Amino acid sequence: MLLNLTELFAFQAGHKEKKEIVLELEVFKNGAESYKILRKTPVSFVFTNLAPGRVRVEGKAEVVLKMQCSRCLKDVEQEIQLSFAVDVVSPEVPLEEADDQTFMEGYQLNVESLFSNEILMNLPTKVLCRPDCKGICRVCGKDLNLGECGCDTFVPDPRMAAIKDIFNANKEV
Repeated sequence: MLLNLTELFAFQAGHKEKKEIVLELEVFKNGAESYKILRKTPVSFVFTNLAPGRVRVEGKAEVVLKMQCSRCLKDVEQEIQLSFAVDVVSPEVPLEEADDQTFMEGYQLNVESLFSNEILMNLPTKVLCRPDCKGICRVCGKDLNLGECGCDTFVPDPRMAAIKDIFNANKEV
């Protein structure tokens, strides 16, 4: 969705406008992974003129993604609060090093690109169904949150593998 900012660029410094935009984005894609958007609030924007041709875009929204627990792979509803502020400039204004025009296409702001970028920046590094999730057994695959499986989960230290045969009862030392 593109939002035309032509009129906003013409106002004097200090001018503010508020808008709410409902995005039609149903799936958030992050490389090979994609997450279904279960719920989202309209994006509340505040546009503030900093100078002629320069506008600060501030926004807030909330989104709930369907993700998987990193340990047991159960589906989890992950709520993400979004709050952002970016400065954009009109095409006539010379760009400075700090100017980020990633979300601008001429005089238009790509709202979905901005929204997706903010989701990406706020994704949790590890999603858990609950803080004490035990995950799945690496031997049989049973969900350990439902109970123990009885598998032998002892993993020998790989650094000791070289001397393991020394203590073999069948060999002479």
